[in-house]
Amino acid sequence: MTRPRLLVAVGTDKHPFDRLVEWLREWHAEVAGAVVLTVQHGHTRVTGLPDAVPFLGHAELQAAMAAADLVVCHGGPATILEARRHGHLPIVVPRDPAQGEHVDDHQLLFARRLGAAGLIALCESRRELLDALAAGLADRSRFTVPVDTAAVSGQRAAVRRVAVIVEDLVAAAAQRPHRAWWRPWRGPGPEERRNR
Repeated sequence: MTRPRLLVAVGTDKHPFDRLVEWLREWHAEVAGAVVLTVQHGHTRVTGLPDAVPFLGHAELQAAMAAADLVVCHGGPATILEARRHGHLPIVVPRDPAQGEHVDDHQLLFARRLGAAGLIALCESRRELLDALAAGLADRSRFTVPVDTAAVSGQRAAVRRVAVIVEDLVAAAAQRPHRAWWRPWRGPGPEERRNR
């Protein structure tokens, strides 16, 4: 039997997310050989976690999400939506500004709203996270959602539309006559010379 793959993504915010990383480090010490763990830790210092990387490029993150059996992430809207797009019910630990993890409470508010709607597995405590991880390892299907293929094709269509707009803007700019946006300074004008 293959070991389940767990992806943890804390995002790119400049604030460290020590609380989540510490909870995961303690948990991983107990289940070390049972899971394949990838941790994108951002600006958080990490010790004792294998396959920990500060950042993943967009394509790398997409590949990691596609390969993962479970996704744990911060409460960033884009990360949550990407996880769902890949068929995951993400296990979400929102950043808490009271603990220096973010500038405001938008992640808490957003995650609580999604948690109440059943769109994420909200974990605001260590115990909730450990329970969600145990449930996910016992039955991975509890943390899956149907993949929305229409959203994927819609995203691709939007990218194509933006590409056409950018190409049109660049082409239009190339056809306009060049106008200097600055003029060389020729020294003080006649009025300034008289006042010397």
